[in-house]
Amino acid sequence: MEVAPKKQIIKYNDKLFSCSTSIAMELIGGKWKSVILVYLIDGKKRYSELRKLIATITERTLSLQLKQLEKDGLINRKVYTRKPPLKVEYSLTPFGESLAPVLISIAKWGNTVANEKGEFLEVD
Repeated sequence: MEVAPKKQIIKYNDKLFSCSTSIAMELIGGKWKSVILVYLIDGKKRYSELRKLIATITERTLSLQLKQLEKDGLINRKVYTRKPPLKVEYSLTPFGESLAPVLISIAKWGNTVANEKGEFLEVD
């Protein structure tokens, strides 16, 4: 892969980017998107499961981030309406699955940093 800068503009989803890294960060950047995606690598999750796994996210933020990830084609949202209560499951799309190696590498690096410079705390 060539990393040397070139004078070019990339058009993606009707937006202009100066670098392919900017496209990646548009899709997975921010505090929560990559966290949600990492939890979905292991398989489908219901909204309530994600909410429990990501203890510090608000319901509103989780809902907004899930909508954005779905809009960007990284996750699927499947609604089961056959019998109450309503059930919604989220899973990675093939496009989202293509991110798994990158996300796993980032998570491993983050774990190394946490072990070396941070502290793990138990939460209820």
